[in-house]
Amino acid sequence: MSKSYELHKLKKEIELLEAKKGRGTELISLYIPPDKNLADVMNQMRQEYSQAMNIKSARTRKNVQSALEVIMQRLKLFKKPPEKGMVLFVGTIPHGTKDKMEVYIIEPPEKIKTYIYHCNSQFLLDPIKETLEDKKTYGLLVVDRNEATIGLLKGKHIEIVKRITSNVPRKHGRGGQSQRRFERLIEIAAHEYFKRVGERANEIFLNTPDLEGVLIGGPGPTKEFFLEQDYLHHEIKKKVIDVIDVSYTNDFGIRELVENASQIFKDLDIMKEKKLVQRFLKEVVKDYGLATYGEKEVREALQLGSVEILLISEGVESYRVKIVCAACGYREERTVKNLKAFEIQLENQECKNCGEKALSIEEYKSTIDELTELAKQTGVEVEIISTETEEGQQLLAFGGIAALLRFRGKGGV
Repeated sequence: MSKSYELHKLKKEIELLEAKKGRGTELISLYIPPDKNLADVMNQMRQEYSQAMNIKSARTRKNVQSALEVIMQRLKLFKKPPEKGMVLFVGTIPHGTKDKMEVYIIEPPEKIKTYIYHCNSQFLLDPIKETLEDKKTYGLLVVDRNEATIGLLKGKHIEIVKRITSNVPRKHGRGGQSQRRFERLIEIAAHEYFKRVGERANEIFLNTPDLEGVLIGGPGPTKEFFLEQDYLHHEIKKKVIDVIDVSYTNDFGIRELVENASQIFKDLDIMKEKKLVQRFLKEVVKDYGLATYGEKEVREALQLGSVEILLISEGVESYRVKIVCAACGYREERTVKNLKAFEIQLENQECKNCGEKALSIEEYKSTIDELTELAKQTGVEVEIISTETEEGQQLLAFGGIAALLRFRGKGGV
């Protein structure tokens, strides 16, 4: 499953959970790290169950204990937590005049670090939201002739790794041979200083796993001079994303470098999807281009096995619905925009097979989930495209569902 789809799915689940509210303090959020002993968790749930007897409100007491029973039942299905841990959101949610016990079990994209038991009128979502944040690592270097600071940006966390001072003397006003000799000594000292900066930067950046790129900053032309020379390892030079003006070369300079590069980071994140949509747009205008769009056409291509990459806009908000007739067992599938409106409309529709008004929704999924599952069956890569870029808006204008093809089948699909 593609990372973009997993993140999209988790975002949608979080949006759904944010809207849930209990009548009282009865919604339980349970964050379990991968190394947590489930027997210990079960013991705590039993203790919480006993303590819930002290809750004054009979309704809240019943709902909390019911949620704890559900959690304990679910935990019995696991010998140990999944590789990255697990999160359970369990509680009684009011639906008009009726209440319904709802259970959500999520395997997060990043490891759960802290065990949390939380009971309130809303689910505790901040820790799971943090797993959606970008965790890429970038090298940071600010440098001038006086000092240099080397750091790492890991997600949103800035780590200062090394501070280096130059001890290069300033130029003075002596004339003649003495001045020339002194200037040569200054340049030798500057070279040795830049060499030290380069060696430490190489050591830090080359030993940082999965380094995405490097940003270099400084207040004057020194940063460009430093980069143009051979102080940095050639592999590090290849990873330099940009050279940026900043006012300082200390810790403040590192922070200023990150702030000034915020748009660059955003552009890097969306570059892959921009390229995919541009490739689609290039292919789709050709007479026999390797691209197709539209839900019907993409479904046919998936069934044919001709899809290389499935592109779905995050702006697609329809549902794939399975309909069944209670009278004759007739079934069909449709894609609908408004689920509730369709359900009401269905009550007055006659079955195509028997003519009875006995149609109902048997099952439904978001179109994004359903198409992704279909793609998964044939090993097709799926990319969820944001609507924040011009290319993303262009894909949405094509209906939001498109595919890059391995080959064209019969009928041009």
